[in-house]
Amino acid sequence: MENIFTDEYFMKKALQEADAAFEKGEIPVGAVVVIDNRVIARSHNLTELLNDVTAHAEMQAITASANFLGGKYLKDCTLYVTLEPCQMCAGALYWSQISKIVIGARDPQRGYINMGTQLHPKTVVVTGVLEHECGNLMKLFFLNKRRN
Repeated sequence: MENIFTDEYFMKKALQEADAAFEKGEIPVGAVVVIDNRVIARSHNLTELLNDVTAHAEMQAITASANFLGGKYLKDCTLYVTLEPCQMCAGALYWSQISKIVIGARDPQRGYINMGTQLHPKTVVVTGVLEHECGNLMKLFFLNKRRN
């Protein structure tokens, strides 16, 4: 039997969260955290709604996952996120000791990779999963912003 739980499968769940952010007028970044092929946290950007610059999808996902697991470390967890995390989120992910991060679209201006921010040495990073879908949603959001 084929395993339906692929990186693309879970990135589609993160894209659903990004769509929810888009509908709320938030920058469309979505995230899910998975352990043992089970989604334990779903989140999207809430910076406008909460009037909080730290309310990024990743930060919301880290908090929800830690609450679910009953501890601050996200070992054996995978974060699926539609846009490369910023330095703040990468720092929080470092401290969470998350095992794996799967990124949709890269963010060459604000993403942690070009900024030189480090993740935990044991964290595995995969980039480019559903990159076009993730990037196109972001482009559409900012195109709409410029029109208004």
